[in-house]
Amino acid sequence: MDRFTVSLDEELLAQFDDYIRRRGYGNRSEAVRDILRSTLEAERLTEEEDGHCIACLSYIYNHHERELARRLTEASHAHHDLTLSTLHVHLDHENCMEVSVLQGPTRAVRRFADAITAETGVRHGALNAVPVEVGHSHDHQHDHGGDDHHHGHGHAHVHSSPKT
Repeated sequence: MDRFTVSLDEELLAQFDDYIRRRGYGNRSEAVRDILRSTLEAERLTEEEDGHCIACLSYIYNHHERELARRLTEASHAHHDLTLSTLHVHLDHENCMEVSVLQGPTRAVRRFADAITAETGVRHGALNAVPVEVGHSHDHQHDHGGDDHHHGHGHAHVHSSPKT
């Protein structure tokens, strides 16, 4: 493992130490490593649109906004291939929050998220995406009472990029 020195002014260092304490890091090095990983992964997602990702799209919207709920539903149905699951929460009389877990080509996931958050009446939209490698289908072998059966179920697997 390599070491390097970083010079910070007192105010920034105090803010960083407060961040470390609030987040429960054991030391500055752990915090710096996580911040660097996060920054580098975000940059990679911005620059590499050809790969795949798994993502969480969250947004708050006013369900009284004219035709908004219908437009959001239509957009979701049009992109059903990207959506793994959606959670809908009623926040109050006017506002709802939706959280959608998405998976697919990064470019398509980002375009869908941008379209949703750009709808009039949608506020506080955020996409948190993590690059993944799409694995190959695997045949699983099941053991039932000593007999080996090959059922040929193909299960696609995704693997997140390893932390370094």
